[in-house]
Amino acid sequence: QVQLVESGGGLVQAGGSLRLSCAASGTIFSINVMGWHRQVPGNQRELVATITSGHTTNYADSVKGRFTISRDNAKNTVYLQMNSLKPEDTAVYYCNAATNWRTVGPYWGQGTQVTVSS
Repeated sequence: QVQLVESGGGLVQAGGSLRLSCAASGTIFSINVMGWHRQVPGNQRELVATITSGHTTNYADSVKGRFTISRDNAKNTVYLQMNSLKPEDTAVYYCNAATNWRTVGPYWGQGTQVTVSS
C-alpha cells in the first residue's frame, strides 16, 4: 500500500502563488508516475500535471507556463508550484501515484483545498 499526504493549499488572491507538497510512504518502490489532479464540486476530476521517476513532465493546457511539477526522489515527495493563479484554478487538489507507467494510478491523497479570489 501507498500513502499520500498533501499539504500547502489555502486562500490566495488572483495572480498569487502557492506550492503544494505530497509526501509518499509505504510500498513506494513500484511508483514511477506521480501527479496532481483537481476537482470542482459537480465536475469530474481532471489531470493537472504528472511527472515520472525520470522527471519527464506533462501538463494540462490550462496550466502550462504557470504551474511546475517537480519531485525529490530522495524525500519521496512531489511538488506543484502554482504561479499566476486564476479564480478558475479554485478546486480541491489531489496527489496521485501510479505504477506501470500509467498516467493515473490507484493511490490518492486526501486532497487539499486551493481557493483563488478575484
